[in-house]
Amino acid sequence: MGISSWKILNREASPVLEHWEVSRISKPQSLKKEVLTERDFVSFLGIEDTCLSPSGEQLEEFNGKPDSLFFNDGQRRIDFVLVYEDERRKETNKKGSNEKQRRKRQAYESNLICDGLQLEATRSLLDDKLVFVKVHAPWEVLCTYAEIMHIKLPLKPNDLKTRSSAFDNFNWFTKVLQVDESIIKPEQEFFTAPFEKNRMNDFYIQDRDTFFNPATRSRIVYFILSRVNYQVVNNVKKFGINRLVSSGIYKAAFPLHDCNFSRQSEDLSCPNERYLLYREWAHPRSIYKKQPLDLIRKYYGEKIGIYFAWLGYYTQMLLLAAVVGVACFLYGYFNQNNCTWSKEVCDPNIGGKIIMCPQCDKLCSFWNLSITCESSKKLCIFDSFGTLVFAVFMGVWVTLFLEFWKRRQAELEYEWDTVELQQEEQARPEYEAQCTHVVINEITQEEERVPFTTWGKCIRITLCASAVFFWILLIIASVIGIIVYRLSVFIVFSAKLPKNLNGTDPIQKYLTPQTATSITASLISFIIIMILNTIYEKVAIVITNFELPRTQTDYENSLTMKMFLFQFVNYYSSCFYIAFFKGKFVGYPGDPVYWLGKYRNEECDPGGCLLELTTQLTIIMGGKAIWNNIQEVLLPWIMNLIGRCRTVSGAEMRTPRWEQDYHLQPMGKLGLFYEYLEMIIQFGFVTLFVASFPLAPLLALVNNILEIRVDAWKLTTQYRRMVPEKAQDIGAWQPIMQGIAILAVVTNAMIIAFTSDMIPRLVYYWSFSVPPYGDHPHYTMEGYINNTLSYYRVADFRGRENPYTGLGNYTTCRYRDFRNPPGHPQEYKHNIYYWHVIAAKLAFIIVMEHVIYSVKFIISYTIPDVSKSTKSKIKREKYLTQKLLRENHLKDVTKNIGVIVEKMVEVVDNNLRPKVD
Repeated sequence: MGISSWKILNREASPVLEHWEVSRISKPQSLKKEVLTERDFVSFLGIEDTCLSPSGEQLEEFNGKPDSLFFNDGQRRIDFVLVYEDERRKETNKKGSNEKQRRKRQAYESNLICDGLQLEATRSLLDDKLVFVKVHAPWEVLCTYAEIMHIKLPLKPNDLKTRSSAFDNFNWFTKVLQVDESIIKPEQEFFTAPFEKNRMNDFYIQDRDTFFNPATRSRIVYFILSRVNYQVVNNVKKFGINRLVSSGIYKAAFPLHDCNFSRQSEDLSCPNERYLLYREWAHPRSIYKKQPLDLIRKYYGEKIGIYFAWLGYYTQMLLLAAVVGVACFLYGYFNQNNCTWSKEVCDPNIGGKIIMCPQCDKLCSFWNLSITCESSKKLCIFDSFGTLVFAVFMGVWVTLFLEFWKRRQAELEYEWDTVELQQEEQARPEYEAQCTHVVINEITQEEERVPFTTWGKCIRITLCASAVFFWILLIIASVIGIIVYRLSVFIVFSAKLPKNLNGTDPIQKYLTPQTATSITASLISFIIIMILNTIYEKVAIVITNFELPRTQTDYENSLTMKMFLFQFVNYYSSCFYIAFFKGKFVGYPGDPVYWLGKYRNEECDPGGCLLELTTQLTIIMGGKAIWNNIQEVLLPWIMNLIGRCRTVSGAEMRTPRWEQDYHLQPMGKLGLFYEYLEMIIQFGFVTLFVASFPLAPLLALVNNILEIRVDAWKLTTQYRRMVPEKAQDIGAWQPIMQGIAILAVVTNAMIIAFTSDMIPRLVYYWSFSVPPYGDHPHYTMEGYINNTLSYYRVADFRGRENPYTGLGNYTTCRYRDFRNPPGHPQEYKHNIYYWHVIAAKLAFIIVMEHVIYSVKFIISYTIPDVSKSTKSKIKREKYLTQKLLRENHLKDVTKNIGVIVEKMVEVVDNNLRPKVD
């Protein structure tokens, strides 16, 4: 079979080979090369002095409607658009480079034609240097590649799939939250099966133009574009649209939106799905409504659909956590006036008379405990019994969330027909291009090509692991730098801030050296986190590309683990330092512990480091949310605004759809990856350190409600349409969340035990407030502050630790620890109270961990990952699908047998009929 619909022109009339049209999908048998050039086609046609061009001497002029999604003939649908700059109209002296790019593009497009795609080129109405190559896949090409890609397509309508909801009994209440089905109509459900051309009659084909929906057509065309060669150098194939775009040969490659987001299409046959998504999903007035997940999945593909389904479910579950968190916060807020130990700090006769030891050498002075009055009041809000209750609740909540999400995910797999998706995934083009080594498959005992040997794979893994380890060490080094900053600047703030001993100065009342150090260090830490994130994102991609995973899922999972490991250390290291290291290894005034032999370790406030941890979490969570919104909303909006300002005024109303979409921002293949990463980091803040900040779920809830609509607005208005992709689940993010959930139990138990003062207070209340250790006749918290502060003799200060004495002379000072006083046989050694507290802390951690882990195990065991009804539906549908295929096959066999029998009878009759001489 040959190539038809070729226009042959005189070379003098059209000296440059640009684009061609074909109507056949078969490659000419006489063309054996992998990459076809202009000379190949000219030689094949047998005319050396001519060239090929589309439909005339010049590029096609646009003569259709602005919202048209078809070629100029109005019949063939545009499945993809390629954009490039015409080298002949560029104002540049790089003629050699331009010629090479033009030749590669010509070879690429000629091979697209040989693979059966049809091309039509149109010059831009706004910039005559830009050329838009519209790509159409004919019916034969779609059928061929649907079989290759194992795409599931409809067999017959399915009445089994019904959307069930846990709130069916409250339809009168939830109706206002539902998507209006009169606007977004429910999709018809079908029995499906992987497409096979030789069984085409089994499939539900009512109209060839609509059998493959636009998302499926774009997937198939992108599959072809990603695998077509454009050059072979030293037996190494160079192929794929991604390489051509990254090298600048093409400016962009994208599928089209179906209409303008702000108005319906003029084409009456257009479904206006983009407009509906903007109106019912992305518009601010729809912020209270549920998401139209089925339409999102239909328009953008399962991969984006499953992300928004997960984000929506996570946000719903946060509502419960936020309510309990606010209740615990209000409990602490309204009970802060009943906080006995805070009253003692603020009491002029107790805290006002306690002189504290200096917290740094020489430059620091003695200070009065009462200057921490304000911070102790705030600490009472967070360091209360409600904190313990909330920490236990969150340990159970995270398990319920993960288990119920698995069930919801299984329902979506059934409803979206991705239960057996794993069979469909193909190897990445980049992987296939590197398959140069031949090995014997252990299972099939046949030869197959792989990109590297076993030793080569080990070397790559070792190099990649070393690179990741190096960058993690770099983050740890930055954290150490922040710690050194904190130690250094604390001395400066101690020397520069007012030294009023009683803390009556307005500045000193609210801005203590500890507070100033904590806030500035948190801000600097946030800036460093953002800088390292930007650098490592690029490094992680380079490392993963070098690792060369086989499939796109393997690629994303590998990148996910690298990025999350880095982000985990980057975001959480400062919080871990404050929670578990600061103030824990400081020694005592006469024998302090030094960092690097120079910097004296930081001490916590007398009430502990819990309030500082809360401050750190607030700054990082708040700053991260603001920064992400700037990146996700303002930057694409400004870029698109600049692009619109450069175009002719009012031109958008008459420019074609492909040109309007070109001026939108590209999403990028990893765009969704960063959305997941942002939410998982937030999930870590909500669960890992929630014992110190019960309002974290509320902040996350508010952020996520806005995040869903911001992401929806961004996708529908500011970005080009992404290539629809299949996805069965959220991938590697699921085990990452499970790991965070397990770690969260430990971190929250340790925060309550070692960062807050809850355990020491309980030990004092039940053991040391009454005889034999205490003087009170009944259980009480009175005297707790005095009991937790040890004495130190000022005369015991050595030269290096000798404090600033400009505010008076004292014989003793107090410091936060449980040690024996001066003059005791074991002076400055830990006392009995210290060992009681340590034993209580360890016992608390063990009990809390075992209780929560036991509850988590019971919940995980009793809640199956797939509900019984969903399992039954999947089995029922699979049975009916197989039955349908078997019946159709039997019909075909019976029909064929009947034809054969008729022919045999006819032959027998002819043989038995008497011959007439």
